[in-house]
Amino acid sequence: MDVSSIPPALRSGSPALFKRTIALSLQRWRKEANLAQRDAAKRLDRTPQHVSNLESGERLPSAADLELLLDMYGKPDRIPFMRELLSAARRARNWWTALSGAVPKWFDLYLGLESGASGLSSFDTMLVPGLLQTRDYAEAVIRGNPDLKDEQVRQGVELRIGRQQILDREDDPVHLWTVLDESVLYRIRGDAVVMHAQLAYLLELSERPRIDVQVLPFDAGATPAQYGATFTVMTFPPAMGHDTGLVYVDLLTGGRYIEQPEEITEYQRALTRLHALAADQKRSREIIQRAMKEVTR
Repeated sequence: MDVSSIPPALRSGSPALFKRTIALSLQRWRKEANLAQRDAAKRLDRTPQHVSNLESGERLPSAADLELLLDMYGKPDRIPFMRELLSAARRARNWWTALSGAVPKWFDLYLGLESGASGLSSFDTMLVPGLLQTRDYAEAVIRGNPDLKDEQVRQGVELRIGRQQILDREDDPVHLWTVLDESVLYRIRGDAVVMHAQLAYLLELSERPRIDVQVLPFDAGATPAQYGATFTVMTFPPAMGHDTGLVYVDLLTGGRYIEQPEEITEYQRALTRLHALAADQKRSREIIQRAMKEVTR
């Protein structure tokens, strides 16, 4: 397949990314044509549940069904491009396949979507975000689970470091904007040497044009996110079928994906307030530098 016509953000090779783009496009175009799922099901001679599965990304359409639907929705000009996406979805392989033992089923979807995101905005209350972790810090964090064997820890570290490739991708690297609670800077993982190196790395990355790091100071006061957990708002480029994005929330037993527009809006409002309450970038760097001195005392 010639991937030249596929936008850069969709070339990550993640099946989840391609499936989501196809699913959301089919759903949007059906609604724009003022058709119900039962209408599409009748055209395909299938059940409405089948169409629902296509629009949720649970299943991929056949090439024939794809053409029938796009013609029905008045989008015959999109058939060549969507056929390329369909082919890509079937051939794509996740880069983390060799590390499958380190990827819980619920996190596999996150990895696939993260790989093609255009923007990631997070609030982190316990740890430096995985995308900004050093190898030693990551290992110290992962070893916090005493049930993991050394090989599982190794795979977990490789997975975390591998994810960071989206910060360096040649075509349109992701824009990462994170707000860190100041306590994260003092919560020791590993030892003082590991923490000092991690904070120095955080400073280094914060100088990049597409990475924004803000620290929420101890004296910032109450915030809209004070009752919540660590969360990430993920946005995607227009090429992904006008995807409205999603919110991922860390939980002890896994992760929760929030996709309802009104709920996403609430998290976006919380982030806007956090950005206002947190120290600006210059002041945040000063706070990190102060923490570097204190953790090595």
